[in-house]
Amino acid sequence: MNYAPIILFVYNRPKHTLQTLEALQKNDLADQSKLYIYADGARENANEKDLSNIQKVREIIRQKKWCQSVEIIESETNQGLAKSIIKGVSEVTERHGKAIILEDDIVTSNGFLTYMNEALNFYENQEKVMHIAGYFYPVNAELSTTFFYENTSCWGWATWHRAWQHLNLDATDLFQQLEQKNATQHFNINGTYDFTQQLKDNINGKLQTWAIYWYASVYLRSGLCLHPHQSLVQNIGFDGTGEHCSFNTIYRIPELASHISIESIPLEISETARIAMMDFYNRATNPPLHQRIYRKFARIKNSVFSS
Repeated sequence: MNYAPIILFVYNRPKHTLQTLEALQKNDLADQSKLYIYADGARENANEKDLSNIQKVREIIRQKKWCQSVEIIESETNQGLAKSIIKGVSEVTERHGKAIILEDDIVTSNGFLTYMNEALNFYENQEKVMHIAGYFYPVNAELSTTFFYENTSCWGWATWHRAWQHLNLDATDLFQQLEQKNATQHFNINGTYDFTQQLKDNINGKLQTWAIYWYASVYLRSGLCLHPHQSLVQNIGFDGTGEHCSFNTIYRIPELASHISIESIPLEISETARIAMMDFYNRATNPPLHQRIYRKFARIKNSVFSS
């Protein structure tokens, strides 16, 4: 089988990077897969702690032969996560036709690469399918083993060059298209999560992100995103150390799936999944009092120990 290459983006989080790589190495197909590691450079006027962590990360990625082969692409200057991902995914998918993408805070189960490769091969010629996700939110719903949902969950994901070439990096154009189609409410999962605000923040320079461009690009083409009913990845970055992630436990998966089978399913959005996500976002924005108190004290504790 022609296994998809893996792309890992790293920067200045050595502990997270090590956990991500150790989990990846344990995957069933790691010893048959090529790994590209994009290591971002230091920001201007970076402090000693950041410089030290960047160096530690660059030492960790060289510690072992994490996959069958490893190619490291180091940047001498700081590109930022958005530019790094767009550049890396574009380069690798153009060379190989497809890729599996990870960031430095994504811990995978042993069956993650198997699921990704089987899905990439199964849907390779289905133009409507544009994205394979390894994560789905801990929702309160009974879902089929795999299903389609419009949102491009990007915590352990994969795509093809045929789909990635439709990425539109013009936030103003994306926003205008959504408005022209009267689709902003639907794009925002019936108003339960304000994704369009992310587009606005990129337009006015408050944010420099990438995932919202991909979601909007896929959505506007009526693209489909395959998701597993039980996640094969855990995002360990919601500890206050991530560039765009504060402390939060709502996204945590109680138990990762060891294997997800790929079977033929209708090429249509799962309304069950969409309704479940509406409920999830409502709970996320209006958590019970005890959860709000726990998050507040956890943020304080994390701030004290990371300072």
